[in-house]
Amino acid sequence: MTKKPRIGVTVSARGSTLTWLCHWFALWRAGARPVRLAVGGRTAIDGLDGLVIGGGDDIGADLYGGEITPHVRTDPPRDLLELDLLAKALDRGLPVLGICRGAQLMNAHLGGTLHQDIYETYDGVPRLRTVLPKKTVSVETGSRLAALIGEGPRRVNSLHHQSVDRPGRGLRVVARDGHGIVQAVEDPDAAFLFGVQWHPEFLVFQRDQRGLYRGLVEAARAADGAASP
Repeated sequence: MTKKPRIGVTVSARGSTLTWLCHWFALWRAGARPVRLAVGGRTAIDGLDGLVIGGGDDIGADLYGGEITPHVRTDPPRDLLELDLLAKALDRGLPVLGICRGAQLMNAHLGGTLHQDIYETYDGVPRLRTVLPKKTVSVETGSRLAALIGEGPRRVNSLHHQSVDRPGRGLRVVARDGHGIVQAVEDPDAAFLFGVQWHPEFLVFQRDQRGLYRGLVEAARAADGAASP
C-alpha cells in the first residue's frame, strides 16, 4: 500500500474550524494525511512531508518594509510560526503551497514586497469578497501552475485586500486577474513551490482546483521516496 504523506496545514489559532475542515477534506481526497499546525497547538515540522500555509489575517508590514497602518489586522505570533516552518520546509526541500495570506508570507520571506491594500493601488477594483468562484484569473501558458490547473482563464474566489507587489527570490508571476493584480507565483526551479491568492480549499469540487492538492501530494510522495534509502 502506498504510504500517505503527512501534510501540515497552518491555520489561525481561533475561528479556523471551517477552513481547516476544507483543507482536511481536500488533502484527504488527494491521498494525504492532514496535520493541523497553529499557535498554541502543534508547531513542529518534524515528520511532515509537505506544507500548506493557509489564509487568515494580513501580513505584518515590518516583514516586507511596508507602512504600518491602523486598519490592517495582523497576527504576529502566527507570522513568526509560519516563517519558521517555511524556512525549515525550504531547507529540507519539502513541497510548499501558500494560499492567500500564505502566498504573501512566502513572497515576503523570499525578499519580495506586498501591496498593502489593492483598493488603494489599483483603480476600479470591485470590493469582491466571496468564497464562490466569481473572479476570472488568467494562468500563464506553459507555466507549472498551468500543468496543475490548466492555462488561460480560470474561475476562482476572492477574500483578499493585500497582494504580491515585487516577487521574491526565485518566484515568477504566473497568473493575474483582469486588473493586473498578481494571483499566483511559482518557483520554476523548486520541486513544488506555489503561491495562489485565492482559496482552493473552498473550491474542492472544481476539478482544476483539486489539481493543486494532487500536485502537492504527488510532490510529497516523490520527496519522501527520494529521501528513503
